[in-house]
Amino acid sequence: MSGERLLITGGRVICPAQGLDRVATLFIEDGKIAALDSQLRGDEQVIDATGKIVAPGLVDMTTQLREPGCEEDETIETGTAAALAGGYTSIACLPETDPPTDTPAAVEFIRQKAVRARHCHVFVVGCVSKNREGAELAEIGSLVEAGAVALSDGTRPIANSDVLRRALEYCLMFDKPILSHPEAAELSQGGVMHEGRISMVLGLPGMPAAAEDLMTSRDIRLTEATGGRLHLLSVSSAVSIDLLRRSKNRKIQLTAGVAAINFSLTDDWLRTFDARELPMPPERLVCVIHALIEGLVMQRIVTPELCPDDVFYEAFGALALSKDR
Repeated sequence: MSGERLLITGGRVICPAQGLDRVATLFIEDGKIAALDSQLRGDEQVIDATGKIVAPGLVDMTTQLREPGCEEDETIETGTAAALAGGYTSIACLPETDPPTDTPAAVEFIRQKAVRARHCHVFVVGCVSKNREGAELAEIGSLVEAGAVALSDGTRPIANSDVLRRALEYCLMFDKPILSHPEAAELSQGGVMHEGRISMVLGLPGMPAAAEDLMTSRDIRLTEATGGRLHLLSVSSAVSIDLLRRSKNRKIQLTAGVAAINFSLTDDWLRTFDARELPMPPERLVCVIHALIEGLVMQRIVTPELCPDDVFYEAFGALALSKDR
């Protein structure tokens, strides 16, 4: 990019960090934004972005790159290429691999493959527990030394409270957060959708919101007790939003994200019996959507798990992700 001069004209420039949303011209020099509303100088490459949005690259916090172990589904090469094609310049990959990312070698493998792919930035999240079984802590210090930016058992809840407590305390040594999926598996086991009137009418086993609320409350309390740093993945309950609101007032080191689909779809969509409408966490009620949107817009309690990178680095600064990496 050295010496390259680029002018993007006619696009709708959106920058959440600066409150910018208008049609403007961007001048880019040496790979960096040099000026806004710049005039044509004659030696630039010009891109006409009329009718398009010009925004910071998106970040996906919950990517599941399937390599190693499930290369028939996706590889690091194809996954990062797809991310970049969709506008995602950075992804944080959960340890949903086979074997899980619970060793330094596994972290280094993903990082090296991502560098060779030369697509988007890949930040590796290591396992909290060995083999994601929730029984014994992984070698957190070694994972961080190998390049892990955070620790998580991915979509598998950390059911053992003592394991989570010790992980939060141990991660204080490295200033790294825990990413936790709040779900009491014993309450939601076998469920395929939100437990409510629609699930009863359809005859489908439900997943009660209480399964999330219970673990959200526990996770918040342990975070407060240890002074650790926690990010809750894919919050989908109005009660969880209220718990998060109260925790913010107590200055707990806590962030939370909401899956994009939970801002728009409800359990009523399952009347079609379309298996593609079975996300995790499940789609809830209309009133829950309103609570999630309020938490996003009015209270800034949660952040979309797919968001522009300037919002990502501000909201999830606890991950200590560096734009220079």
